Amino acid sequence: MITLSERGAQKVREFLAQQGEMAELAGLRVGVRGVGCSGFQYQLAFDQRRDNDEAFESHGITLLIDRSSLPYIRGAEVDYLEGLQGAGFQVNNPNVVAACGCGSSFRVADEEEVSAV
Repeated sequence: MITLSERGAQKVREFLAQQGEMAELAGLRVGVRGVGCSGFQYQLAFDQRRDNDEAFESHGITLLIDRSSLPYIRGAEVDYLEGLQGAGFQVNNPNVVAACGCGSSFRVADEEEVSAV
């Protein structure tokens, strides 16, 4: 399961309100792709549900995760932070065992260990 913080949900609602008609059909897609110096990078986007997706509801927002990304982000929480360094979504992922120095990519335990969770 993936969750969204209350602050994250509020920011998603604000973004979706600007999308007009698409807002009723859209959810927040959370995924990973294999890039970066540590192995994986998060992808966040507004999208519609696809056949390969698992969908979770959190604070009234639909979170869409493709089945290949799910083992790497199971149990994660998506939050929205504002601070001196800027503002943006942050994924708090319990599966991360290492991250690169710049914070743009991460590594998880071996795939076998992640799949067993």
